[in-house]
Amino acid sequence: MIDDQSTEALRSALDQYDLTEEDLADLEWQGDAPAAKERPVPPVLAVVGRPNVGKSTLINRILGKRVAVVQDTPGVTRDRVRYDAIWNGRPFIVVDTGGWESKVKGLDLSVAQQAELAINEADAVAFVVDATVGATSTDEEVVKLLRGSGKPVVLVANKVDSDMQEADAAYLWSLGLGEPYPVSALHGRGSGDLLDKIMKILPQTSLVNSRYRSEGPRRVALVGRPNVGKSSLLNRLAGEERVVVNELAGTTRDPVDEFIELDGEAWTFVDTAGIRRRVHQTSGADFYASLRTQNAIEKSDLGLVLLDASEPLTEQDVRVIQQVVDAGRALVIIANKWDLVDVDRQEEFNRELERELVQLSWAQRVNLSALTGWHTNRLSSAMNNAYENWNRRITTSKLNNFLGELSAAHPHPVRGGKQPRILFATQPSAAPPRFVIFSTGFIEHGYRRFIENRLRETFDFSGTPIEISVKVRERRKRK
Repeated sequence: MIDDQSTEALRSALDQYDLTEEDLADLEWQGDAPAAKERPVPPVLAVVGRPNVGKSTLINRILGKRVAVVQDTPGVTRDRVRYDAIWNGRPFIVVDTGGWESKVKGLDLSVAQQAELAINEADAVAFVVDATVGATSTDEEVVKLLRGSGKPVVLVANKVDSDMQEADAAYLWSLGLGEPYPVSALHGRGSGDLLDKIMKILPQTSLVNSRYRSEGPRRVALVGRPNVGKSSLLNRLAGEERVVVNELAGTTRDPVDEFIELDGEAWTFVDTAGIRRRVHQTSGADFYASLRTQNAIEKSDLGLVLLDASEPLTEQDVRVIQQVVDAGRALVIIANKWDLVDVDRQEEFNRELERELVQLSWAQRVNLSALTGWHTNRLSSAMNNAYENWNRRITTSKLNNFLGELSAAHPHPVRGGKQPRILFATQPSAAPPRFVIFSTGFIEHGYRRFIENRLRETFDFSGTPIEISVKVRERRKRK
């Protein structure tokens, strides 16, 4: 057995080899990530209005960057999408909404209902009107809705691109919401004055919605191809209609953050747009939605990949799973609609996974039904297990003890008359676990896979990818 003293001796012996600054950095124990700190809940501003008045463009102007999907067609935004913003040192949360319309059905009705929920859960509202069109009957219906909510309202007269159009904004006094603030969300004209006014009506901290508090690092990206049930699962876990669900594939376009507690554990779920195909093969709103889905995966800790168990596993499904693995995120595979398939299809689906995901047998998996809630109670345990293993660290002494016994019982094959020897190993980081092995020669891919499999068996790294890099170093020549 290699104890701590023996491990230190191995480490000291490594100094006889040529080491780079990067090597020395890998050999330093980095420690665990700091725990998330609680902070006051920022106030919430909802941006509402009828379709195609420039709400998402205004959101991008407030944030100073293009984050909300914008396209010159109505109805691009559908869900309530929240973003962290700041103005003159004051943080606040701005919520983008889909266009509100009266007397609508189907998807448009769901979008309107989400906008109404955003108003109810906000501290103040920015009501956006197209000044070039003037007040419409739909705008007047929105005014009635806002008056009924009792929330402070700022009237935004958008698309006022020059002084000559100031008169267009003045006509909006007729809505009875006070002074219209003329802005050009596209060009930035008047946006500073508007934000100053918004700061005056927003409280210092949110008075209505504790959901928008600091969620910490536990972020979960719900990903998959279109129409596999991502939004349905999010609503089921939340216990309410948080996001729009429709039979139309591709309903979700912007990543939607929702704070949900499962079995006493806090998670931030990010509902993402369905990944249709490779990013370079998409266009318009789908192109930007795909980019935002990739970004959501990169910013998450855990990827929940939903598969439709009632349909054959596709190349796109495998690509989505690989996208999460390549990003180095913990992984839980969800076989949705499991209650709709018979025993024969279940066995066929299992064979498909074994064949297509042979290198990912370590992934956590849950069979459930997002629509009915069947077996969704099993999801929390799988998520926690994957997340904990994603953050797992192995002490240097245990790691070298493990590799010493492994290489003694199963030495690396001799190639070209030489047999590489493992000098020392360390885990410089977690999330995902990353191991660095220093050796006297090249270690073949098959032997690395053997080491990875034994690491998983011994220390339980189910649910997380692990990275193993080998650094071949030569003994320093004597002078």
